[in-house]
Amino acid sequence: MTDLLISRPEDGVLALRLNRPKARNALSIGLLGEIRAALDAARDDDSVRAVVLSGDETAFSAGADIKEMPSGGIPMWGQRDRLLAWKTIERFPKPLLAAVEGFALGGGCELCLLCDMVIASDTARFGQPEIRIGAFPGDGGTQRLPRAIGKSRALWMMMTGNTIDARTAAEWGLATERVPAGRALARAVDIARDITQMSPIAIGMIKEEVLMTYGKPLDESLSLERKLLLWQTEDHDEGIAAFTEKRKPVYKGR
Repeated sequence: MTDLLISRPEDGVLALRLNRPKARNALSIGLLGEIRAALDAARDDDSVRAVVLSGDETAFSAGADIKEMPSGGIPMWGQRDRLLAWKTIERFPKPLLAAVEGFALGGGCELCLLCDMVIASDTARFGQPEIRIGAFPGDGGTQRLPRAIGKSRALWMMMTGNTIDARTAAEWGLATERVPAGRALARAVDIARDITQMSPIAIGMIKEEVLMTYGKPLDESLSLERKLLLWQTEDHDEGIAAFTEKRKPVYKGR
């Protein structure tokens, strides 16, 4: 049985469901490899405009697979296949949404941090509990969580191992939106469907420009943004024409 279920719930929307229920969707090297392969294919597939990641009603993902942790030598976070998978997720150029029911802990929380939007149901619980086994977040959490929720809140989560609920996650900025239990996936797909109606070129530029915030000084990123404003595409022409003609635009990604 595959560890990743792939479906097309809407035109332009690819759904990836983590499928290791007995392990609470722990992020084994095998599962991360399947996510990497699916995103590589989606990146090059023009029919895919947005991707939604989900787990099941119990867990989005409870984190790394403890059974794969070595007793010595290179930590699992430094293993080549894991690093390649995380880098693929980080660099995925299209909109990536997380639909969270239940636990999003450790690597599961770090996976949410790589997503562009996080829809959390009332059952969702987010946390970085690595400290409880004498470890720390090794898949980017120490850097991305403070950027998402602030230094003191991130340190509280990482130093105590405590979790936060969906309401708190939304208030702190870790989650985009809080929805009733069982509705996270449907809501994420609704948002993804809305995104597919927009110009894929413009959507890609928005994601690229926003992510510059985390990797470049403000003056440099603002300069690059202004240069990108000089672009001209068929989608841009279509958007202007549709607005003036009072009709729905038909974007072709050119």
